[in-house]
Amino acid sequence: MADTQLINPELPLALGGNSFGWTSNEDESFAVLDAFLEAGGAHVDTADSYSTWAPGNSGGESETVLGKYLQSRRNRDKLFLATKVGGWDKYPGLSEDNVRAAIDSSLERLQTDRVDLYYAHHDDETQSAQQLARTFHGLVEDGKARHIGISNLSPQRQIAWIAAAKEENLTIPVAIQPNYSLAHRSDVEGANGYGAVAEQNNLAVFPYFSLAAGLLTGKYRKLEDFEGVDREGQLSQFANETGLNLVKALVSVSDDV
Repeated sequence: MADTQLINPELPLALGGNSFGWTSNEDESFAVLDAFLEAGGAHVDTADSYSTWAPGNSGGESETVLGKYLQSRRNRDKLFLATKVGGWDKYPGLSEDNVRAAIDSSLERLQTDRVDLYYAHHDDETQSAQQLARTFHGLVEDGKARHIGISNLSPQRQIAWIAAAKEENLTIPVAIQPNYSLAHRSDVEGANGYGAVAEQNNLAVFPYFSLAAGLLTGKYRKLEDFEGVDREGQLSQFANETGLNLVKALVSVSDDV
């Protein structure tokens, strides 16, 4: 991944920011960010849509907290900052006009003049691969995004985007962000999955839900543990015997190490 010296090879972790302004208030979020940077981290990931799903929130909360943090600490150059477009009803789709409006709005909330990695969060089938490549290339040309990433687009669409960018000598995406964990593997590990796309195109991979929305932390040992938690909606797919058996197996392996 070119020109990403702020990612520490000794701590190759991305800190997900979807809890900022949701389950983590401003002070708690600042404390997490301080600890992450102090430990050698740099890559912080968010999205304009975080956290539309939370009662009382409407979107933009995570970026707003991050912007306040950057303003408070005056440490923008110490972060490798990633955000996304295409997952928020306020800025729906990936048309050029929408993407440009969305990134300007994100930059305002983040209180910065650029993001280091800008993802297409969800697909927009009204846009051809060529249009996507041209739209996001324009953001790099304008200095608003340093690198381009792709999240929930299918492997086929990702391949088409990369091919279009290469054909027209445009900015080639450098990273993907798939849903990947011990509880969700087939989309990545299959012969035609995201892993193959990454390997064939030398892409960085920054999985989301790597702890399966918290399932794999070991906090949930019985069905009653899922009731009334903040991430109940995200965890509902695992609130069954299959999910609990996976946790039991993980804990057993961990205890043997």
